[in-house]
Amino acid sequence: MSLFVQQLTHIDVSLWCPQRGLVGCSWQVDAVLDGELGEDGMLFDFGEVKPWIKRTLDSGLDHTLLVPTQAPGVTVTECPEGICIRTTTPYPMEVRGPKEAFSLLPWQAIDSDTVAEHLSQQLTEQRPENVHQVTLTLSDEAIDGAAYGYTHGLKRHLGNCQRIAHGHRSRLHIFQQGVRQPKLEQHWAKWLENRYLLEEADITKRDNDFLTCGYRAAQGDFSITLPQSLCAVLPGPTTVENIAAWLAKEVTTQSGVATRIQAFEGINKGAVAMFSPSAIPSARL
Repeated sequence: MSLFVQQLTHIDVSLWCPQRGLVGCSWQVDAVLDGELGEDGMLFDFGEVKPWIKRTLDSGLDHTLLVPTQAPGVTVTECPEGICIRTTTPYPMEVRGPKEAFSLLPWQAIDSDTVAEHLSQQLTEQRPENVHQVTLTLSDEAIDGAAYGYTHGLKRHLGNCQRIAHGHRSRLHIFQQGVRQPKLEQHWAKWLENRYLLEEADITKRDNDFLTCGYRAAQGDFSITLPQSLCAVLPGPTTVENIAAWLAKEVTTQSGVATRIQAFEGINKGAVAMFSPSAIPSARL
C-alpha cells in the first residue's frame, strides 16, 4: 500500500556548481510512503505526514548552502565562525559561517535527484513502524516565462533566512500600463540569474575585483567574498519586498515608464511594488 502527498512543501537552498558557481534553487517536494495499514485502516495520518517530513527538512538542508565536497576546487576547513568554504572554479569564493548554515555532501556535483535520494534515505531511517520506505521527489516549479535564481542572507531574520548563502528560484512579472512586459522580464531575469544580492551596509571590503559582505546575526558571524561582477547591491535588506521595490525603481528609471513589479521568493509567495517617473529627479530622466 502506498500513500502519496503532492506539493507537500518547498525547499529553498543555494548550491555550489563547479560549472555555474552559486545557484539559487527552490524545489517542490512530493512524497510517497510505502507500508502496511494499521488497525485504524491508515498507513499514516495525513495530518502527521506533512509536519514530520517538514520538520526533517527544516532542521536539515533547507535554507543552507549545499556544498559538493569532492568537486574540483572546493576546500572545507574549520574557522572561528564555524566552517570556511573556499572555491576556485568557476570563480573564487570564500564563505564563512556556523556549521548549520552548510550542508556538506560527499559528492562531485549536486542535483535534485541525488538530493531527493539522500533525503528519502534519511526519512526511511526515521520511519514509523508500519512504514517500510519513504520516497521524496524534488522538482523545479514549472514556469512559463522569466525566472531567475539568486542567493542572499538576511541578518535581521530570526529564522534560517539569516544564513548568508541560501537562495531561491523565482518568477518575475513586470507590468507597464497594466500589461505584462515579457522582454523586460527576460532581460532582468537574465541579469539577475545566479547573482548574489546583498545590502550595501553589509559590505566590509571592496576592491577592483572582489566584494566581501559580512554581518553578525542571531546564529553567529557570517561572511562571503565574491567577484563584484556577480553581486547586486541593494540599499536595504534583500527581502523580497525590497527586491520588488528596487527593481521597480530600476526599471522605471531606465524606461521612463511607471512600472509594477511582482517579485517572487521561491514558490507561490512574494511581494508587489510600484514606481512612477514622477519620483525620479528630472536630471535622471
